[in-house]
Amino acid sequence: MNLVFLGPPGAGKGTVAKKVTERFFLVHISTGDLFREAIRNENPLGLQIKSVLAAGKLVTDAITIEMVRQRLAKKDTKSGFILDGFPRTIAQGEALLEMVPIDHVVNFVLDESTIVKRLSGRRICKSTGKTYHILYNPPLVDGIDDETGEELIQREDDREEAILQRIAVYEKETAPLIEFFKERALLRVVDAQKTPQEVFQQTAELTGLV
Repeated sequence: MNLVFLGPPGAGKGTVAKKVTERFFLVHISTGDLFREAIRNENPLGLQIKSVLAAGKLVTDAITIEMVRQRLAKKDTKSGFILDGFPRTIAQGEALLEMVPIDHVVNFVLDESTIVKRLSGRRICKSTGKTYHILYNPPLVDGIDDETGEELIQREDDREEAILQRIAVYEKETAPLIEFFKERALLRVVDAQKTPQEVFQQTAELTGLV
């Protein structure tokens, strides 16, 4: 089963992807992770990406497509995968459908106010990276990490104004892509407002995994 996950920041794509990969033995491929790995390993693509980012530019479709192409060529993807963060443009979508067959594109839908509530409530321990949420997973002492006693911080991109900007960018990028997959009868819509378990169950049912 080859799947693509679409959804705004805060929709819980990563959480559902983890559950699906553990239960159904698919490979979770995050383009963010691929970028970081390529840069860390300083392979040819990684050096290109590093150069582009250092110049303050966006990584081109051509580089992104080639990076994903190389990843999908590995043996562990033969039993199925979840693509998370790719494609982001029509050009990337067209390239993907030429590379491999895609069974379902799952679009996780969540309203703006819930996205802001989920992301703006996150707090992080700087030294360990442990994540809390002021509503859903609060520390034992408000604002303090349970283990180290350090003061928890809020990431800059988790502040409300930054979240709204991220949502706007996502919607502008993804709206044409959603229509692209809908026209090809690949789009499945999941209500990401529900609990993680309910979202996982709905995803599994809509894609025929169960």
